[in-house]
Amino acid sequence: MILELADIRIQPGRQAEFEAAIVRGVDTVIAHAKGFIGYEIRKGVESAERYLLMIHWATLEDHTVGFRQSEAFAQWRAIVGPYFAEPPRVEHFALVARSAKA
Repeated sequence: MILELADIRIQPGRQAEFEAAIVRGVDTVIAHAKGFIGYEIRKGVESAERYLLMIHWATLEDHTVGFRQSEAFAQWRAIVGPYFAEPPRVEHFALVARSAKA
């Protein structure tokens, strides 16, 4: 399993709109992609315009090829892109260890 971590900065004062849009975008577009396992969205405490979108994919290629190179990616960006203050930083991670309490 691969974790996609997207560090997103949005335009000031648009938090409520963005939060509704990102949940709608994941639930209606990304969640239907091959290899999608689940997601989590976190918002910054110290930085009100910063969000972390964490998506679990079965494989790296499910995200980088299957989703990113599909029409669904354009649909996703149409929903959330208008809120971005800058392009999100996206990286992928493999699990090394996990707490039993996590």
